[in-house]
Amino acid sequence: MCLAVPMKVTEIDGPIAQVEQGGVRRQARVDLVEGIKIGDYVIIHAGVAIDRLDPEEAEETLRLFAEMFGDEPRRA
Repeated sequence: MCLAVPMKVTEIDGPIAQVEQGGVRRQARVDLVEGIKIGDYVIIHAGVAIDRLDPEEAEETLRLFAEMFGDEPRRA
């Protein structure tokens, strides 16, 4: 199963952005979605931004993830 995660854009350098969620920072390509700017929420899948979300939708999605998966790391 694949899961796309909403993350907030904190820096942009050409086609690569730094994105963050819950203290986790990653690099992601943002050139597939036009007009991305710092502060936007984007859906990240496999290191690529695939869409922009409005902040309310992003927060609701993250709330649902926390409800489904809990705040504790899952053990194998």
